[in-house]
Amino acid sequence: MVKIRLRRTGCNNNASYRVVAADERSPRDGKFLEILGWYEPKREGENFKLDLERVAHWQSKGAQMSETVASMVRKAKKAAVQTAAV
Repeated sequence: MVKIRLRRTGCNNNASYRVVAADERSPRDGKFLEILGWYEPKREGENFKLDLERVAHWQSKGAQMSETVASMVRKAKKAAVQTAAV
């Protein structure tokens, strides 16, 4: 099964993450299928970006999201609706 989850990058005490679609059996920082976005927890303001079309594509194929990625997708969809309304 495919999971949409975070893959750690960056150096010690300065972690950043890539949002990836990966086989659930592969290790956290191992082989992945596609990069879908990024997340930098220490950055102020906009600290993540997602390709919502590709996330939807993987979900349509049965991919499951981690809790953190699901939260980011909800925030990104909310922001997209707000910008479309303005």
